[in-house]
Amino acid sequence: MKGLILCAGRGSRLQPFSYLTSKVLLPVANKPLIFYNIEKCIALGITDIGLVIRPSQRDMFLDAVGTGERWGIRLTYIYQHHPRGIADAVRQAEAFIANDAFLLLLGDNLIANSLEAMTQSVIQNGHDGALLLGEVTKPQDYGIVEIKDGVIIGLEEKPAQPKSNLAIMGAYAFTPKIFSAVRSISPSQRGEYEMTDAISYLIDQKHSISYDVTYDSHTDVGTTERWLEANRWMLDKLAGQKSGAYASGTNTVIPPVLIDPSSKLEHCTVGPYVVVGPHVVLKDCEVEDSILLEEVFLSRCKLKGSIVSRQYAVPPLEGDA
Repeated sequence: MKGLILCAGRGSRLQPFSYLTSKVLLPVANKPLIFYNIEKCIALGITDIGLVIRPSQRDMFLDAVGTGERWGIRLTYIYQHHPRGIADAVRQAEAFIANDAFLLLLGDNLIANSLEAMTQSVIQNGHDGALLLGEVTKPQDYGIVEIKDGVIIGLEEKPAQPKSNLAIMGAYAFTPKIFSAVRSISPSQRGEYEMTDAISYLIDQKHSISYDVTYDSHTDVGTTERWLEANRWMLDKLAGQKSGAYASGTNTVIPPVLIDPSSKLEHCTVGPYVVVGPHVVLKDCEVEDSILLEEVFLSRCKLKGSIVSRQYAVPPLEGDA
């Protein structure tokens, strides 16, 4: 089995932070988001992984991720030249996948659930596809699946009037039969080739698609609010571990907090749910539920629910920066 991780999205809802980098390279708990998905594949024994990226971001990915050497695996870069949807991104990987079954992950998703049962549905149980589903509060933002008597009877991408709250959680497993589906569908009203349409095509052709419903934590880091949510989740997972430098005696730290050892804090109150990236300098600041990216310098600021980089801050800062 191979792995395929989609990383070519524009990240428009993560602007301005996605202006300068791919959204999957943005850090969650001081680790690039894409690393979590690579490690998800490795945990399943998958060591041959394709990353679908924009050609213009090739050097960026090579610098940040490499070709797999840090994990002892092989990473292959595959290009999606135009942003035409998830199914189109999958189509670009047909030569890489060849005749293998594969695990498909959306690079901006974080999933706590084990994916072993889903992959085994395809490898051992004779299904041509398997989906990980989860309940969501805003189904209009997701690919939604309608189920009756344990069988998938309908799929729709970002429906205006959802028929269920069961969303595809950015994790799929397929045999190569999915490629006949992605070649057969037409663009949606959004102008994209939708994965929900490709799966519906397989179902219409009498191919078997299984599903697994997870109630574990999951989020797609597609907005600044969900980025903060993912940060809180990962900090909770790290709670109780020694994570980064401990603050000096002039600071008050309220766990969970993750502080890069290269950063310096003076007379600050930090936490809960704060990540301080590399080479950050904070003086006389109060920071809660926030992400401070690399090389931020702040003094006399009060932050809550904020994300701050050298260039940008959401929401805009008050005080000295």
